[in-house]
Amino acid sequence: MSATGSKAAGAARRPAGGAAAGGASGGGTTIKVTLERSLHGQLKNIAASARGLGLRRRHQSVVVADTAQNRGMIHAAGHLLTVERS
Repeated sequence: MSATGSKAAGAARRPAGGAAAGGASGGGTTIKVTLERSLHGQLKNIAASARGLGLRRRHQSVVVADTAQNRGMIHAAGHLLTVERS
């Protein structure tokens, strides 16, 4: 009976993780963002926007969901970034 309970709990987790991944992609649309310029000397809100996108170092690239929140962060730090559709 405990094996059945474990399967049910594991099965309940898988769709939730898949739904979170599907929801984060914004319907499959993603954007590749690369930090081209240093965050050093930038205003705190600009650096925080780049960090919020997951960018830590120059020339680092991340793929993020195409959402309004991410677009706002890209807009704030846009002069430091290059953006591509992926």
